[in-house]
Amino acid sequence: MPDSIRVKIKKMTSDSLVLPTYATTASAGVDLCAELKSPLILNPGENVKIPTGLAIELPSQHVVALVFARSGLANRHGIGLTNGVGVIDSDYRGEIQILLHNSGDQPVVINPGDRIAQMVFMPVYRALFEEVTELQDTDRGTGGFGSTGI
Repeated sequence: MPDSIRVKIKKMTSDSLVLPTYATTASAGVDLCAELKSPLILNPGENVKIPTGLAIELPSQHVVALVFARSGLANRHGIGLTNGVGVIDSDYRGEIQILLHNSGDQPVVINPGDRIAQMVFMPVYRALFEEVTELQDTDRGTGGFGSTGI
């Protein structure tokens, strides 16, 4: 399996935009930044859509870009993604926008250029569904939601 892929990226708003980067050599995701003209206040319970000013072209239909919350924002301020995980399909060419939610109890200021999410690239497998009347049995069986312990 290759350890890198080529992803084309387009600056949608300004040539001065900073391209996504990996924070460390072992980071799984690249940071995405807020492309705002002025600070934005995200109030408790509020959802907002924040532009990044960037669009990408993935190398094939066998790759997806997944957008995740940043753990520091979640831990410190209760900021996460409204949709849990953002999915950027290989045929999408529009601007990447981040759906943020404030589940904390204090307003949070999002400043222009703030790192607001992270994007990870993953392989995609298309399922070929085969309808059956029985599934192979396992030790776990149908146990779920805590059936294996705390």
